[in-house]
Amino acid sequence: MKQSTLFRQLEAEAAACLICERMQDRKAVLSKLNGSLMPKILFIAEAPGRNGADRTRIPFHGDASGKTFEQLLASINLTRADIFITNTVLCSPRKPSGANDKPTRAEIRNCSHFLRRTIELLHPPLIATLGAVALDALRLIAPHDFTLKEAAAKVLEWNGRKLVPLYHPSPQVLITVRSLAQQLEDFKMLGQWLKSR
Repeated sequence: MKQSTLFRQLEAEAAACLICERMQDRKAVLSKLNGSLMPKILFIAEAPGRNGADRTRIPFHGDASGKTFEQLLASINLTRADIFITNTVLCSPRKPSGANDKPTRAEIRNCSHFLRRTIELLHPPLIATLGAVALDALRLIAPHDFTLKEAAAKVLEWNGRKLVPLYHPSPQVLITVRSLAQQLEDFKMLGQWLKSR
């Protein structure tokens, strides 16, 4: 079966999913707006943001994290047409107040088969996780013992694939953990890897 047909099936299944109780009124962010089906890099983040992907339907678009992500991509001459972006959970988890919330372990587990199938379908030459939640979520697909702190911006072997753990480009992370200058250096390494292929 054609890759595009298989992707449309996956998209339809994700759109119909109602497993996670607190996200039943949210729509899965998985469509052709996520990027290329033949990406140079598959990026995996945590969850669609309330002001970003949940509103625009485009991962990392429309909020501060998205703005930084696009700056990081541009720094290594990549565009959204070169990549695919998905999340560990495809719907936007919210606190009772309506603010963004971290997905629970159960929610990540519920969505892990969509992530596994996306990886298998796209067969990317390189996977880059954005943040500790995304890196941890890969353990549900194939075991690993990587930590973001120790493995950040290193090319690793995982499940027969190349994996690069990166920090999330959120304003909080930029201020408290990994500055924009450091994240630009991390992305420079990604660019070098792509050129060396």
